[in-house]
Amino acid sequence: MECREGCGACCVAPSITTPIPGMPQGKPAGVACIHLTADKRCALFGKPERPAVCSRFMADPEVCGDSAEQAIEILSWWEQATAC
Repeated sequence: MECREGCGACCVAPSITTPIPGMPQGKPAGVACIHLTADKRCALFGKPERPAVCSRFMADPEVCGDSAEQAIEILSWWEQATAC
């Protein structure tokens, strides 16, 4: 599966616990990464400073559902289910 244009769910729903440029403490779940552009793309895509967790994320129907809204729901559920 290719990333859905205009989605950005993976840049909002999950927490990121490693430093991100401009976000040294990472980001909490439900908060948009500061590198998410207005057209819902990652401004760090393909750059070495992009966090490894972001680089390793692969779009998949099981995670992304059929829409951006479903992706937010599914990723938010996973975030809550795996919270320590």
